[in-house]
Amino acid sequence: MSPASTTPVIEFQDVSYCVASTQVLFGLSLQVQSGETLVLLGRSGSGKTTTLKLINRLLFPTAGEVRVNGLSNSQADVIQLRRSIGYVIQDVGLFPHFTVERNIGLVPRIAKWPEERIHARVEELLRLVGLTPDMASRYPHQLSGGQRQRVGVARALAADPEILLMDEPFGALDPLTRDELQREFLALQQRLHKTVVFVTHDLREALRLASRIALMETGRLVAVLSPAEFVRSTDPWASAYVRAFGDGLDSAAK
Repeated sequence: MSPASTTPVIEFQDVSYCVASTQVLFGLSLQVQSGETLVLLGRSGSGKTTTLKLINRLLFPTAGEVRVNGLSNSQADVIQLRRSIGYVIQDVGLFPHFTVERNIGLVPRIAKWPEERIHARVEELLRLVGLTPDMASRYPHQLSGGQRQRVGVARALAADPEILLMDEPFGALDPLTRDELQREFLALQQRLHKTVVFVTHDLREALRLASRIALMETGRLVAVLSPAEFVRSTDPWASAYVRAFGDGLDSAAK
């Protein structure tokens, strides 16, 4: 996959972030292009999730600026900003007392869509993520882990956001289900062309899904490379990451 435009949809301009006396991010400068899947790759504590949360203002930078569609997040209406960005997390975060239909239709209802339009959108999204419309009346506890994750993706897409943030969305799933959802994600992205920022610590997942990989280490951006460039890179951090994951990565990059 390649970026659809050279105009950045998301831009970090020398962004730092501190918690109390601990600095989590150091001078991050990064652009995310329209229609690409930028994967934030790194070990635990590298700053990946912090970077993601700065985009939809779940966190606010200590220094520097985050811009979405050219507008500084400090100037944006935070409610409108978050409604315009889909957000998928590892544990899904579905409301257990809501049906699948109510979970998926949450943001459209807040936005006061007509009920008929919401029902049609829920049915459309269920099919899009590989679920049948009859699942709309089920509750999260009646679904498998893979099905719940599909509902989480459908909910994030409900209001047709331009941007999709995904934080280790498949990390808690068994290998076969994870492989299936990765394949479905690729097919979905080819169809929808969303601007996606995807967090993972799994190199094979990054190589499979990314347009570009942003490698992070201890709060710093080490390199931004295509999957093919990443595998071939002579950068010591990138090379060390590839070596740490052993053989067989060529096939994962295809």
